[in-house]
Amino acid sequence: MREAVTLVTEDGLHLVAELALPAKNAPVATLIMLHPLPTAGGFMDSHVYRKAAARFPALADLAILRFNTRGTESPHGKSEGVFDGGVSERFDVAAAVSFAKERNLPNLWLVGWSFGTELALKYGPDSDVLGAILLSPPLHRTTAEELLRWNTVSKTLVALIPEHDDYLKPQEAATKFSVINQIELIAVEDAKHLWVGESATKRVLNEIVKVVNPLAYPLPDFY
Repeated sequence: MREAVTLVTEDGLHLVAELALPAKNAPVATLIMLHPLPTAGGFMDSHVYRKAAARFPALADLAILRFNTRGTESPHGKSEGVFDGGVSERFDVAAAVSFAKERNLPNLWLVGWSFGTELALKYGPDSDVLGAILLSPPLHRTTAEELLRWNTVSKTLVALIPEHDDYLKPQEAATKFSVINQIELIAVEDAKHLWVGESATKRVLNEIVKVVNPLAYPLPDFY
């Protein structure tokens, strides 16, 4: 079940979004997807998130909320506003969480990919979510102080680090994330920043399911 929705931010912008829900069962958890860098072609329809919205509701009873951050355009449409490098985007994250709560969606999680991981890391501690899952975190915009804030909250934090990432490889990630007491770092062999290829996508989707709905892990091989 797919529904086009609009998120309204505290500063008055309308963001293009889509909510995908299981057709038969009630969702057991909700993923709020924070997309890659819009100035480099990232948007809510980036391939991993598009496939997550197509597969997770049916295969893992998950609700998927995707949206274009301010100023971002995708095949679903263009959100109002202009890109602000992750600063004003805090209102976008808050609007997505508020929408999910208003719809009484259960067990909220942030899933960030590349630039989206910066939003998850910056604003996750203050969000009413269970935790965050990071895909290819570059750590370009997140400060050391913002990382340390994760030590002050009881939220799950998991990061998938591609072996051949363009920005942050597993060994460097282990060093930079060492300031966080409770974080699970998963080094993914042969993977790259953009998770290109079906095998890479399936690995990402399985790792997400393992965290948010372990009873549905592993996903079936037939899809």
